[in-house]
Amino acid sequence: MKSTKNNSPKESRIFLIGSGIASLASAFYLEKDAGVPGGNIQILEKSKILGGALDGSGDVVNGFVARGGRMHELHYTCYWDLLSNIPSFEDPDVSVRNESFEFNRRFVSNAQARLLQDGKKLDVSSFGLNLKQQAELLKLMFSSEKSLDNKSIQEWFDQDFFKTNFWYIWTSMFAFQKWSSLAEMRRYMKRFIHLVDVLPKLGGILRTKYDQYHSVVIPLTNYLKAKGVQFQVETEVVNIDFDLSENKKTATILHLKDNNEIVLGKNDCVFITNGSLTESTDNGTWDRPAKLKGIKESGSWQLWKNIAAKSPAFGNPGPFCDNIDLQKWYSFTATLKDSTFHDYMENFSGNVDGTGGLVTITDSNWLMSFVIARQPHFPNQPADVKIFWGYGLYPDRKGNYINKTMAECTGKEMLEELWYHLKIQDLMNPVMEAGKINCIPVAMPFVDSLFMKRKIGDRPAVIPPGATNFAFLGQFAEAPADCVFTVEYSVRTAQMAVYGLFETGKEVMPVYDSIHNPKFLLKAVQAISG
Repeated sequence: MKSTKNNSPKESRIFLIGSGIASLASAFYLEKDAGVPGGNIQILEKSKILGGALDGSGDVVNGFVARGGRMHELHYTCYWDLLSNIPSFEDPDVSVRNESFEFNRRFVSNAQARLLQDGKKLDVSSFGLNLKQQAELLKLMFSSEKSLDNKSIQEWFDQDFFKTNFWYIWTSMFAFQKWSSLAEMRRYMKRFIHLVDVLPKLGGILRTKYDQYHSVVIPLTNYLKAKGVQFQVETEVVNIDFDLSENKKTATILHLKDNNEIVLGKNDCVFITNGSLTESTDNGTWDRPAKLKGIKESGSWQLWKNIAAKSPAFGNPGPFCDNIDLQKWYSFTATLKDSTFHDYMENFSGNVDGTGGLVTITDSNWLMSFVIARQPHFPNQPADVKIFWGYGLYPDRKGNYINKTMAECTGKEMLEELWYHLKIQDLMNPVMEAGKINCIPVAMPFVDSLFMKRKIGDRPAVIPPGATNFAFLGQFAEAPADCVFTVEYSVRTAQMAVYGLFETGKEVMPVYDSIHNPKFLLKAVQAISG
C-alpha cells in the first residue's frame, strides 16, 4: 500500500533519532522543501556530540583523533546538492560545496605510493588479474542482486584473487573483507565503474578542506540552528510503539531512556537512524590499548533490535551487528610536534600532503594503511604540528614487529609497527624518545557492519509499505542501486524520507548511472584486463 503524504507540514512536529549526516540532511530538506518550521524539528542524540560518523576532534595537548576518513567524488549528487546551500566553516559567503571543490582543484589526488612491500613502492600499473579473475569480476557486475543473497566475496573468487593488486587496492580503500557481502561489492563496481581505471592512483577522489566534523557538521548544524531546529543531546530513544495493521503502520510513542515518553500527534513524524558505524567506540592512549565494546553499550542497535521484533518490514539487524569479531575495526591518529615523518613521506612518495591519500602495506600482518591529509587537517592545528591517521583490517593478528595483536596495542606500539614496515625506526625513534609524538588508538566494533553478508529485506525500506508517519535513515536503510559506507547514501535516504512522506513537488536525485556509459565501461574493462 502506498503511503499517504503529509499535507500539514506547519502543524507537524518531526523527531529525528540520531544526529548523523542523514538526520541533519533530513532536517534541512524538511525545513527547506517540505515547509516544516525549523522550531518544529527536534534532533534527539544519545551522545554529547553531534555528527555521528562525521567526526574529528582534539587539540595539541591531548592529541587529535580522526577515527576514519570519508572519500568523496564528483557524482555524489545528493550530498553536493545539500552542501551547496550551507555556508562554509570559515567564510559565510562561500558554500561548503564550493569550498570543497576549490580545495580539490588545488590538491588533486594522484597517489604515487599506493601499495608498499618491504618498505618499497609496488608497481600498480596493472591490477594483476588473470583471465579467470577478470571474467569473474565482469560476471559479478551483471549478476542480479537477488542471486547474491547471503553470499560472501570469498565464495565467488579463487584464493589467488586476494593476492592481486586489485584486491589490495579494493580492500584497503573501501574496507571490504574476504567475508564481506558480494552484493555490496557488486553495487560498488556498478556505482563507481567510472573510477575503476584510476583506482590505483586514487584518481577522482575528493576531500573536504578540514576533517568532516569541522567542514560539514558544524556548518550544517549552525545553519539548522539558525532556522530554529532543536538539538537535544544526551537523549536516548530506547523503543518505539507502533499501531500496526495489515495495510497501515503508524508510530505512536517514543520511549526515552530516562523513562519519559513522546506521544506523536496526528501530523507528527519520526525519522529513525537504525544502526551506527561508530556506536560503542572507545579511545585508547599512548600507553593504553582501546577497549572493544559492543551491543550492550550501543543505543541505535538496541533500538533497532527492539523495533525490528515488532514487524518484518522493519528489517533484520542481526546480520549487521551480531558478529563483532568480523565487523570490528581499529584505527589510530598520530599527532606530531615534529615534521620528520611528513618530510620523509613527501620525499619517499613524491606526494605533498593531501595528494597521496591511502598508503597500504601489503606485507603487514594487520594489513595496515595510513593517510596523510592536507595539513592542517583541523582548524585549531598549529602550523608546526602534523597529524596522520591509519587503520588495520586484521586486528586479531600479531604484528610483524610487535608481538601483540593490533587490538592489544597501545598508540606507541602501533607506531612502532609502522616504523618497522617503513624501515624508518632509526629516523623516528629519536623523535619518539623526545616526546614529540602522541598516538591515540580507537576500537570501533561496528565499522564493517554494513558490509556483512545479507539478503534483500535485511535493510528496511526507507519508508516501509503502509508507513504513515515514520521513515528509516542512514547506512542500514535500503536505497536501491546506491552504495553504503558513503555520505551520499545517507543524504539520499534523507531525500527519500522527506520527499516520500511530504508533498514537496520534488523527486529524489538519480544515482549517477555510469555503468551504462560505454566510455566508462570500456575504460574499466581495459583496466581490469591490463
